[in-house]
This record gives sequence, C-alpha cells and structure tokens, in this order.
Amino acid sequence: MKIKATIEKIPGGMMVVPLLIAATLNTFAPDLLRIGNFTQALFVDGSSTLIALFLLFTGAQINVKNVGVSLGKGATLLATKWIVGALVGLLAFSMMGDNGLWLGLAPIAIIAAMTNSNGGLYVALVGQYGDKTDRAAYSLLALNDGPFLTMVALSIFGVMGFVEGMFSFVSFLSVLLPILVGMILGNLDEDLREFFQSGSSVLIPFFAFALGMGIDFSSIIEGGLGGVILGLLTVFVTGTAGYFIFKAMKWNPIAGAAEGSTAGNAVATPMAIASAGPAFSANVELATVQVAAAVVTTAILLPFYVGFLVKRLEKKGIKVPDHYIKVNEK
Repeated sequence: MKIKATIEKIPGGMMVVPLLIAATLNTFAPDLLRIGNFTQALFVDGSSTLIALFLLFTGAQINVKNVGVSLGKGATLLATKWIVGALVGLLAFSMMGDNGLWLGLAPIAIIAAMTNSNGGLYVALVGQYGDKTDRAAYSLLALNDGPFLTMVALSIFGVMGFVEGMFSFVSFLSVLLPILVGMILGNLDEDLREFFQSGSSVLIPFFAFALGMGIDFSSIIEGGLGGVILGLLTVFVTGTAGYFIFKAMKWNPIAGAAEGSTAGNAVATPMAIASAGPAFSANVELATVQVAAAVVTTAILLPFYVGFLVKRLEKKGIKVPDHYIKVNEK
C-alpha cells in the first residue's frame, strides 16, 4: 500500500490528513482514545511535548554560516514576510470585534500563516524559475518556521499596547528555548543537524493528530471559509509584496513571489502561542483550523499565481531567470 505517497499528493497532507482524521474521531467518538496511559498521552495529550521536540529539531536546521547574496535575498524574504504579516495582524487586532475576530479571522491565525512560508514549495518554484542564489536563500528562511516570529510580533504589539494580556518574557523564552538549543547543537555538529532533520518530518503527523483531537467539525465548518480567505491574503499580499521588493532590488521577482505560502508546521503555532499566553487560548481551536485551511489554499494557488507572473514578464520580453542573472552580472 502506498499510504505515505497518497497522503503526500495532498498539499500539506502530512499535517492536514492526520489532523482531520483526529477531528473526525473527536467529533463522533470523543472518548475513543481518552482511555489513559500511553494511548491518551500520545494521541490526545501529547501535542505540547511533540511540538517542543519539533521546534528543537527545526532549530537545528538553522545554519548561521550563510553569507553573500543568498543571505541578502533570504533576509529580504524573511523581513518582507514578517513585516507584511505583522502589519495585517496588527490591523486585525485593532479592528477585531468583541468575539476576538476580524472578518471572521483570528488575528493570531493571520500572523501565524502570513509570517510563515512553505520551504518545500519555495524550493520547487525557484528550482524552476530561479538561480542558485535564490535556492540557497532557503536555508535562512528556516527562521520563519514555528512560532518564533509570530511571538516577536505579538511581543512588540504588547509593548506598544495594541495587544492586552501579552505573555511575559519568561513565557516567551520557554517557547523559544527549544529552538535555541536545537540551533546551537546543529551548528556545533553537522552530524547532529543531519540526525535531527529526519526527526522533524516524522513528528509532524503525530502532533497534527494530537492537535486534531482538540477540534470538532463545528469549528472546521466555521473556520474553513476563513482559512481560504487567509490563504488568499497570504498568496496575494505577501507574495505580491515579495515580487515588487525583489524587482526593486533588481533581483528575480519570481523568487520574491515564491514566498507567498504557509507551511504545514504553522498549524502548531496557535497552540504554542496559547500555551505561553492564556489570553489567546479562546480562539486557538479556530485559529488552528484556519491556518490548516490556509496551508492547503496557498499550496494549490501559489504555483498558479507564480505561473501568471512569469507569463506577465514573458509578454514584456523578460525571460526568467536568465534576464535577472545577466542584470546582476553587469
């Protein structure tokens, strides 16, 4: 049976499929796996521990030795995604209603989805439409995996007084520390980085399932359309911003647009944030579903949007990426 291959044909499948299976169980048979001991510890209550281990493995993939043009491109992509996502999130916080939502979206979901990017999709797109410096920029983009940049944005909003009930510095550090430990270990020993790399992928379906055990179909129905809207915002707002910023820098703008996605690991971010800041726990279930929907939406839509942008450049006589390689060589 080709179970893994079948799941991977679905955008964000390793995250989304286990999450939806668990949500189905939780909706129609909520007590089936709540039988105590190891079963409940792994499949129901294990999300926090599994996410913490995932963050450590993710931190190990951050290489601090990257320099040159690739570093500049990676830093620009990283900053663009974070600034745009944080600004839209700030708008949502300032205009949200009494229910803590803006246009049906949880602000924490907006920041989690729009500041994160699907590295695999980015590599696939720049592999076709970019050069080696565009592809090498991916290594720096590991910084927007997980809750780190989301927490940075929320911390800034808290200091500015835009967000009430912000978690303390100690709470922030408690979520950041696994990433830092992983980053230190991965940069001290390349073998450890390689060893941890496979572990991060293995953990995704397990913590996704545990997250799904806290979701029922009522929240999926409520968050599904909002998640699609969130996906559209991510593709067209962050992707377009990246396109024009790269164009202004005389870099290949398609590489900038290729960041307009949300990775499956962003689904864990609302839970991580809520664990550190109880003020966000009210909408964590809805936010998780909306981010999951955004993952699927961006994975499907972004390649079509990038293809549209490539054709638009070709109509102007610009061949991607050859034109921009020649421009940067001059």
